[in-house]
Amino acid sequence: MGNPNPGTSAETPRYLQIAASLREEIVERRIPPGARLSSERSLSQRYRVNRQTVRSALQLLRQERFVITDRRGTFAADPEAEGLTAVPRARRRTFPGGPWAPEAQAQASLAWEAPPSSLVRHLQLASGEEALVHRHVIVGREGQVLQRAVSWFSRAALREIPQLARYRRARDRHQHPDLRHLYHWMRQAGLEVVHQEAVGVSAVSTGGAARLAVHRMVSDHHGQVLEITDIDVSASWVYEFSA
Repeated sequence: MGNPNPGTSAETPRYLQIAASLREEIVERRIPPGARLSSERSLSQRYRVNRQTVRSALQLLRQERFVITDRRGTFAADPEAEGLTAVPRARRRTFPGGPWAPEAQAQASLAWEAPPSSLVRHLQLASGEEALVHRHVIVGREGQVLQRAVSWFSRAALREIPQLARYRRARDRHQHPDLRHLYHWMRQAGLEVVHQEAVGVSAVSTGGAARLAVHRMVSDHHGQVLEITDIDVSASWVYEFSA
């Protein structure tokens, strides 16, 4: 009973695996409509995870309308009445955004730097204080830069997201950083995130190609900014929204 879904990739975050398992049980009516789900403690023992991981799975199912929670507990919804299926409605996006292509290569780095003055207040920093910054470049097979992203993380992000906080340590900062599951980590930390993205087209010089400029701000449910990212995208590339 401990394995949520034998066909699920090992790279899929555990809370998504658990949500998929419970979603399937609800759709197939192994958990009938109106039935009360097992307690968080029982589910954490069943799946051999901590209770926060179970809470993240249940939170996702609530957002998808598969379960309803009140002070009595968490109950299965009627999937037929809600028009729901066991197949997730959309593929989860990876950080920092943009499609994957077999011919492209990604290059990433982390550093501690003072952010631009326009971002200091949003990142909850003092003037001159350094922040964790992530740089990510996607290069095509002919060496052309398809996408360039610069992301700044706030004090709140480092406090609330354990997988991100570990990059405070120098020995972790110098390794090749893999933050693809950043938005999964935010959910695992119990954060309800809001993505705001502004998109524009950069000016085109004579003989040059147009480029897409994306400014993204990600906040938690209290309005605290967690991440600010600026992305420069080639017109020949496809940008995928992060939410």
